Amino acid sequence: MGQFKGLYALCDYQTLEKKNISLSTFLDLLKTHKTYFIQYRDKSNPLDIQKQNIRFLQQNCDVPIIINDHYELLEIADGLHLGQEDCLELQHLHGFDNFKQTVQNIRKEFPKKILGLSTHNVQEIDITNGLDIDYIGLGAYRATNTKDISQILGDEIITIAQHSKHPVGAIGGVRLEDRIQNIAYNVIGSALYDD
Repeated sequence: MGQFKGLYALCDYQTLEKKNISLSTFLDLLKTHKTYFIQYRDKSNPLDIQKQNIRFLQQNCDVPIIINDHYELLEIADGLHLGQEDCLELQHLHGFDNFKQTVQNIRKEFPKKILGLSTHNVQEIDITNGLDIDYIGLGAYRATNTKDISQILGDEIITIAQHSKHPVGAIGGVRLEDRIQNIAYNVIGSALYDD
């Protein structure tokens, strides 16, 4: 649960485009860090472009590529990360009754893929403890200028993370140098390339 493993890098394609950073440059930025996962997020490109980008990342690094939200890309990605809302959307889309059934069905279809879920509090962690997943994201740790966050956990994240039986990634305002007790991954996006 608590031993620090390394960086969980967020590769948000639209943010990279805005900052004129190529996928190749993004990967270069990671070379000086112990990177455990890369999460690829893309809210605007068609699926065929997203597939090309995922394949590019896979061919040019030896880090598992986790897809954000897009269940339909799980076939080519190494794993899937779902937020609470995404899990609800999958439930409705596929007629699943609850989170547990959603996760069970993903596991049945893709038994070897990495699966992670976002959490924000002890109640959500208690639910994830009963699920066959590989890690959770927990946050927000600090305020961030990239997302409007209603609840900041601050140092309370240490106590909340203790409740998880899965490795925990700290999300939101996390810095590369942070070493937070009970946290396995620093989940970092724009802080990787912001001055």
